[in-house]
Amino acid sequence: MKYYQSQWGLSYAILQDPEAVARLLRTYSQTRHLSAVKHFHAQLLRSLRHVGNYVNNHLLLSYEKCGCLDYAQKLFDNMPQRNLVSWTAMITAFSRRCLLANAVAAFSEMRHVGERPNEFAFSSVIQAATRDVGFGRQVHCLALKSGFGNELFVGSNLADMYSKSACIHDACKIFEEMPYKDHVSWTSMIDGYAKHGYFKNALSGFKRMLLDGVVIDSYVLSSAISASASMKACTFGRCVHCFTLKLGFEEETAVGNALVDMYSKVNDMESAARVFRGVSSRMNVVSYTSLIDGYVESDQIEKALDTFVELTRKGMVPNEFTFSSLVKACANQAALEQGLQLHAQVVKMNFVADPIVSSALVYMYGKCGLIDFSAQLFHCIVNPSDYAWNSLMSGFSHNGLGKEVVKTFETMIQRCIKPNAITFVNLIMGCSHAGLVEAGLNYFNSMESRYGVAPSAEHYSCVIDLLSRAGKLREADDFINRMPFEPDCFGWCSYLNACRIQGDKARAEFAAEKLMRLEPENSSAHVMLSSIYAKERQWEDVRSLRKMMKDGNLKKLPGYSWVDVGNKTHVFGAHDWSHPQQVQIYKKLDSLIDEIKRMGYKPERDVIHIDTDDSTKEKMLQYHSEKIAVAFAVMSLPSWKPIIIKKNLRICIDCHSAIKLMAKAVGRSIIVRDNSRFHHFADGYCSCNDFW
Repeated sequence: MKYYQSQWGLSYAILQDPEAVARLLRTYSQTRHLSAVKHFHAQLLRSLRHVGNYVNNHLLLSYEKCGCLDYAQKLFDNMPQRNLVSWTAMITAFSRRCLLANAVAAFSEMRHVGERPNEFAFSSVIQAATRDVGFGRQVHCLALKSGFGNELFVGSNLADMYSKSACIHDACKIFEEMPYKDHVSWTSMIDGYAKHGYFKNALSGFKRMLLDGVVIDSYVLSSAISASASMKACTFGRCVHCFTLKLGFEEETAVGNALVDMYSKVNDMESAARVFRGVSSRMNVVSYTSLIDGYVESDQIEKALDTFVELTRKGMVPNEFTFSSLVKACANQAALEQGLQLHAQVVKMNFVADPIVSSALVYMYGKCGLIDFSAQLFHCIVNPSDYAWNSLMSGFSHNGLGKEVVKTFETMIQRCIKPNAITFVNLIMGCSHAGLVEAGLNYFNSMESRYGVAPSAEHYSCVIDLLSRAGKLREADDFINRMPFEPDCFGWCSYLNACRIQGDKARAEFAAEKLMRLEPENSSAHVMLSSIYAKERQWEDVRSLRKMMKDGNLKKLPGYSWVDVGNKTHVFGAHDWSHPQQVQIYKKLDSLIDEIKRMGYKPERDVIHIDTDDSTKEKMLQYHSEKIAVAFAVMSLPSWKPIIIKKNLRICIDCHSAIKLMAKAVGRSIIVRDNSRFHHFADGYCSCNDFW
């Protein structure tokens, strides 16, 4: 401050020297010392009769650089004479603040008074036109007429304007026609490609930039890394990372964020965490959110939550993307307790009205089986996006409420919300779970003709599931034969499961062969085929399949069920499990089995696919993991709290029958989420109406 105070008492000789005045003003501008600029301006007005354009232009630039646009505009309006520099400085000031109307007005007035714009004036007004590409095209035409089409600044800003307006082909044409390209024009072009989904072009551009020896900065590195992440081009991304290390840009926050995001998207969480920890002092909420999202996508929910806790402890404020990722993680794991806590945080931090977060909450409650909560939250959203509608439909679909899925879809169309591919997956699966075959087929057949959505392999597999689940195996055969490509694993698995239920051995063997070819390491085809042979008491075929599995080093996926009590997840298996309350749990289960037997429960012994006596089969059935989990939940959870059991496999018909009666016996609702859908058990009934 002493330096500037000593400068304010300036001699008359200095005030009369335009070059000396300009040097001082540049010094004040560089340090953003607005009060010094104002004081100096006042001295000039008091001491001089006339302040020339040269000094006024420097004052104009100083006010603009100090962020005082009002003073700059007042000075400009009161200038007795304005030259090209004055006009260009004012247009630049408006452009930097995205004031398109003001920049356009100044540019038009400049031309009206007869001042011909130069390349810098064109560049500035083009920068302002990024939000109005129509006006930008007019300026482009004028620049060509004025002979500035090949100027570097004009060309770079035109390419940038077109790319930011999603006119990538126009941007590319401008860029290729530029006789000289600097690092700014290259960066603008690569960034435009990356942001609008032209990832391959972005990476090709980055390669050309390296070959041409253009200077590389942190911005272009971030764009190249982001494009690698979007393409899941891990090898290329690692090469760019090496290049980043050589240039010393890894500690730049933007580059670090891009690297964390890239490694997260290619599911290399070890590398993502290493980059993050290496520059954690410079990481921001974007970095933390990228890491959290990576953990969520790789089903590492505990690490995602730990990272969130670390973020809050460092005093950072989570954003809407942070919360949506965490809520999605709770949805995927049906982790209701953590989801409820996150919901409270969302309300506390006033994110509940955010469309991304609110849609994620709708999805989470639906995936946790609390579909009433999901619908209630959805109806609180003012203008639901397609993501919100899809989240609600997904919840209804997984909970077997097919009619509600159809009703929601029809309401969505009435509200003029355009459905997408995910919408039709939810819609057809909702029809499948509810047995609405005709409705599901009608929607599939009208996808492209009426709604403009081309069916993908996933949609075809949903139709196979729709027909197979309804027992229409002949219709499923005809549909598969008419498909433009082979069904995927989900399609064949749905078909095979239907063959198992229907006891159709010939079709099951055909489907199992197809599934084994697609996924030779998956044991589900062998297990389902074995169950058909066991039902027919073809024990030799059962033993042959088991030998095939042993020779191929395939193991049957063990069934597990788990339930959240307090802040802990309790996991149970049919045999391999331990628990401090194991004796009490078995005692409770035995009493429940005795009670439901008095109510008419009869064990479904055919579920056990081994050659043994009936009493052994009944004992094995009694200790299925979901029954153990129900017994533990009944004795551990208060009566007002919902019992939510999660299972990694499809619930068997015996457990389904038993839990219906258990729910009636204890007078409570029991929700079971298996690997296919939700079952809501209450008063001796299930929401699936025994159709699953």
